[in-house]
Amino acid sequence: MRIALASDHAGYKLKQELISYLKDFEVVDFGTDSPQSTDYPDIGFVAAEAVAKGECNRGILICGSGIGMSIVANKVKGVRAALCTSETIAKLSRQHNDANILVLPGRFISFDEAKKIVDTWLNTKFDGGRHQRRINKIKKYEERR
Repeated sequence: MRIALASDHAGYKLKQELISYLKDFEVVDFGTDSPQSTDYPDIGFVAAEAVAKGECNRGILICGSGIGMSIVANKVKGVRAALCTSETIAKLSRQHNDANILVLPGRFISFDEAKKIVDTWLNTKFDGGRHQRRINKIKKYEERR
């Protein structure tokens, strides 16, 4: 699995820790490359586009609260980004929403919490069924734009 990974300055430390942790995956690091202040849209859009285009299977984006990266990623057609702060939410984001981008709040979770959330998210399959009907409605709406 090829994973797009990106953060702004507030998520830089967690991103670097996750790069080492995700050594069994092909990780594409979209930046940022330092803890210097940066604008999350500049990095988030590029990583989300890589997922939407199929260049990466899934993505993980990190900013301070996770809210900014969530907003950015969900502007990209074909992306279903989910801000997850627990294993339960991560599991549901995959089972019910087929989320293809995980967003983490770098300032509000520890590396140990992030590892558990990432593991759950990467290992949970989409349930399909009634949930597919809902995803299809989202896709149909996106096609109107």
